[in-house]
Amino acid sequence: MDQAAIGRPGTPWHLWVVAVVSLVWFAGGANDYVQTKTLNMDYITMAASGVGVDPQVVVDYFANWPLWADIAWALGVWGAVAGGLLLLLRSRFAFHALVLSLIGLVGTTTYQFTSDMPEQFKSPFQLVFAALIWLSVIALAYYARRMTRAGVLR
Repeated sequence: MDQAAIGRPGTPWHLWVVAVVSLVWFAGGANDYVQTKTLNMDYITMAASGVGVDPQVVVDYFANWPLWADIAWALGVWGAVAGGLLLLLRSRFAFHALVLSLIGLVGTTTYQFTSDMPEQFKSPFQLVFAALIWLSVIALAYYARRMTRAGVLR
């Protein structure tokens, strides 16, 4: 029996595109999280030198994050990855995972902008990149909500 016959819409082509692109985008954040938390100095040096930051400044900054900020960062990163995966699996829980990611993003952003962030981190590039992260998670949560309401995500 096809999906139209049972009253459920088929999967639109854009769902696959959005899900795959989001997974690739959020996988970059997951990789950054893992490499930073495991203190992979080759990665940290490469990433830091790309934006003109001393790698030791990066290590020192993240080593001093309070537990709640680390939890928020993990929630933001892994909630976004889960949201992308759940979208790919056509699960309505994609929206919920992305809301958790937004909660983590609120915590992470709050800490970053209220802590003694090193001056090297306060570049226009960093602000634009943070805005792109916010926009991508908000847009994907909105998209997941719309696809759930349309009956595409179940």
